[in-house]
Amino acid sequence: MAETGHTTDNGAGDRARGGINVTNTGGNVTIGDHNTVTSTVTGTAPARDPRQEELLLAVRRLRADLGGVVPTEQTAALDAELSDAEDEIEGTGRADTGRLTRLRRALTDAGAVTGILASGVAVGQAVGTLLGG
Repeated sequence: MAETGHTTDNGAGDRARGGINVTNTGGNVTIGDHNTVTSTVTGTAPARDPRQEELLLAVRRLRADLGGVVPTEQTAALDAELSDAEDEIEGTGRADTGRLTRLRRALTDAGAVTGILASGVAVGQAVGTLLGG
């Protein structure tokens, strides 16, 4: 709650109980019980370079393909890394070097599965291109 220096007198010079004064919030405010706040952000999605877009599409294909294989600890870890990479690219327009390195490691760990899936090979190639090798 923001104070502005304004007071509400109850006639005795005391600040009134229960008075609420909110100013300069720079965001959404709700007061009381059973309220709902909806915030709509407008704008354009971050621009992605074509190599990041290629990676995003390959990640989505591999995640779909992983749904058809018998799950293992390695494929579960790979799916988690793929999900994180997808979220990062969607949110920021790119997967950073740390994310790409973790994704490469997860691909290697799940190599028995990803080596036979064309989508796994595509993700590996896209990651290699972005990491420079």
